[in-house]
Amino acid sequence: MKTGTGLSVIRMCEVAGFSRAGYYRFLDPAKPAAADMDLRDEMQKIALGWPSYGSRRVTQELKARGWEVNRKRVQRLMREDNLLCVVKRKFVATTDSAHGMKVYPHRAASMILAGVDQLWVADITYIRLEEEFVYRVSIGFSGFAWICSTAQW
Repeated sequence: MKTGTGLSVIRMCEVAGFSRAGYYRFLDPAKPAAADMDLRDEMQKIALGWPSYGSRRVTQELKARGWEVNRKRVQRLMREDNLLCVVKRKFVATTDSAHGMKVYPHRAASMILAGVDQLWVADITYIRLEEEFVYRVSIGFSGFAWICSTAQW
C-alpha cells in the first residue's frame, strides 16, 4: 500500500518506530462484541457476589453458569475491568481501647437536624459503560443530595 507522501507504510512505520500491525490497528479500532459485553456483565456479578474470587474461581463459576471460556481470557478481562481479587487479611487491631481519654459515642443515627451543614453523607457509584468505567460521586447534607463530580476512570 502506498501513501501520498512517496513513502510506503512499511518505511513510515520504521521511521516512526512502531509496527505495521499497530498502524493498521489504529486505522480500524475494534469494538467489543456484544457477547463479550454479556460475559463482562456476568463476570462483574460474580466479582460483586464473591470479592475474594480470582480468575480461576471466576472461570469455574462461569463454566457452571454455562459459559465456555478460557481462564486466560477471564484473567485479561478482569484486569481490563479492574475486577481484582480482594485479599483476605488477618485482622489486626489498630485501635487502642485501653487509653485513658474520654470515649464519645456515635450518635449520627439519632440526630435531629434543624439546619444546614450539620451532617454530611457521601456515596460513590461505579458505572460500567461499553468501553470504559465512569464513577458518580454524590455528596449531601441534611437529607439533600447533589452530584459533585463525574469523571472517567
